[in-house]
Amino acid sequence: MYILKVVTDFASAHSLRDYPGDCCRLHGHNWKVEVEVQANALDELGMVLDFKTIRQAARKVGDELDHRYLNEIPPFDRLNPTAENIAAHFFRRLTEELNDTRAKVHAVTLWETERACVRYTEET
Repeated sequence: MYILKVVTDFASAHSLRDYPGDCCRLHGHNWKVEVEVQANALDELGMVLDFKTIRQAARKVGDELDHRYLNEIPPFDRLNPTAENIAAHFFRRLTEELNDTRAKVHAVTLWETERACVRYTEET
């Protein structure tokens, strides 16, 4: 099994609805996103997928959230913009962009701070 990883980042603000602490107030993060893509076989060039392709797809999703108040944009205008929900959003958007018959998105890790992250995968 081959697992490729690229890292990108974006900055945004959010407030957690109904949270019983400080995070219910408006605050921001410099998010770091790790995208893992897996495949059992290589293409004719000997690659799973070009790192550039993965990075561009991850940046595209990040650009939609960058320097935004997440609570005001879909899907977070109705879905609480927790780190967990943001990671799942990245995962689902990236699967639409990158998955094919050979390669698929394996996991997305979203770092809220240097010491706290969530990893989302649909692997069991």
